[in-house]
Amino acid sequence: MIRARDIAVQLGEVEVLHGIDLDVARGSLVALVGANGAGKTTLLRTLSRLVALRHGTITFDGRDIGPLAPHEVARQGLVHVPQGRQIIPGLSVEDNLLLGARRAPHVAEAELATLLDQEYRRFPILRERRRIVGGSLSGGEQQMLAISRALMMKPKLLMLDEPSLGLAPQLVAMIFAALKTLVAGGMTVLLVEQAALTALGIADSGYVLQRGTVAAAGPTRELLRDKQLIERYLG
Repeated sequence: MIRARDIAVQLGEVEVLHGIDLDVARGSLVALVGANGAGKTTLLRTLSRLVALRHGTITFDGRDIGPLAPHEVARQGLVHVPQGRQIIPGLSVEDNLLLGARRAPHVAEAELATLLDQEYRRFPILRERRRIVGGSLSGGEQQMLAISRALMMKPKLLMLDEPSLGLAPQLVAMIFAALKTLVAGGMTVLLVEQAALTALGIADSGYVLQRGTVAAAGPTRELLRDKQLIERYLG
């Protein structure tokens, strides 16, 4: 689904990503982990075209998306749930859910009720809260809303940046279980997580970033067996 080659990004005077290669296979869950400042968020923002490339190429579902604007990338089916959730606090839960779907060209108006019901079954608390404004939700509920809003757009690939940030362990487990179910149903997911070992534990493959470069990559079963790697980068 994603093939990125020789990705370099400069922010101001500083090059923050250096020659990164990344592959995300269709129907897989790929974890992108590493310490704070390693470049994980910048890489996601680059893939969704919120950050300009210094050089390199990005193809999504066989198409070069390097020249596209962020909204064009989203309409191609590459949907990004950023760190901080960024729901619209003054809109109701249901209106937040409908907002993205109504801007997705491949989502028909007749599908909206079915898509809503699907997300309410995924996260039942959203059905209970559907009439209240998003800003009154708890942090965990807002994260569920952000994920469901993205899924309402029927993405081909879902990118999530730190979905567990600031959440209680029970809510983290619920969100990660939902991600596993999505992938089992055929969804492709690229997950950035500070909770590295937890993320690698549910992923098919992983990339470890350090200072804007790929320090290690491979199937997660191999990464998790590498004690030196864990101690050096993920401990």
